[in-house]
Amino acid sequence: MKGLKKKRRIQIILLAFVALGLSTALIGYAMRDGINFFRSPSQVAEHAPAEGEVFRIGGLVEEGSLVRGQGETVTFRVTDTNATVPVAYTGVLPDLFGEGQGMVGTGSMQNGTFVATEILAKHDEKYMPAEVVDALKAQGVYKDPAANGGLNGS
Repeated sequence: MKGLKKKRRIQIILLAFVALGLSTALIGYAMRDGINFFRSPSQVAEHAPAEGEVFRIGGLVEEGSLVRGQGETVTFRVTDTNATVPVAYTGVLPDLFGEGQGMVGTGSMQNGTFVATEILAKHDEKYMPAEVVDALKAQGVYKDPAANGGLNGS
């Protein structure tokens, strides 16, 4: 009788591990297209991503780089002050998008240009996306909100 209980317990434990492994694999498979890694312009310049690899890039929109093309196509450069990456976006930009402002874009590299499918901009004068603040801090160029009244990583 004791041997049967022990055998049954082992079978249940093994079944639980198989179910856990299967559910982990299914979750990973479902999320494969939803995971976008963040990169700063310096990281993109140092280690160019593969053509078509979807990722997020963030930094400041370089002053004087915003060019509105025909229709809804807009080109600009995003910088972390150490490196600059050209960006092309077709669509309607957020209302608060502008030169010298923080932004995060989702897209992929095509012929040396980041082709964005989504652009996010700061939502008020005291906010900057946390990823952008972290990248600027890593480069040593982040300015304290008290000093310039505008950047905030919280």
